[in-house]
Amino acid sequence: MLKGIHHIAIICTDYEKSKRFYVEILKLKIEREVYRESRDSYKLDLSLNGLYVIELFSFPSPPERPSRPEAAGLRHLAFEVDNIEDIVKYLKQKQVIAEPVRIDEFTGKKFTFIADPDNLPIEFYES
Repeated sequence: MLKGIHHIAIICTDYEKSKRFYVEILKLKIEREVYRESRDSYKLDLSLNGLYVIELFSFPSPPERPSRPEAAGLRHLAFEVDNIEDIVKYLKQKQVIAEPVRIDEFTGKKFTFIADPDNLPIEFYES
């Protein structure tokens, strides 16, 4: 049956801006970048700590999708971090503003959210 999550696919509106965000700010590693001429589309394979995690796609004029946290569909992408305060400080240095840190009422763990260049909610959750 299921063995794990293989990857998460994200379609962006500005490929270069999103590529910089995921590679330079979130520090994901580029595994492969392919331009598919027939689709006028880039596909960027990204890994985290040696594990393939994200496919970043560009397509000409993709339709907008509501990304409000309570909209139906995928709610957000969450990354595990050791220290919330450290990640918030790092993000601020990169001009990425995080929401106020909250505490998970069930686990007592700290978490916060940011938005990627297309306003996709990204959570950082303290382990």
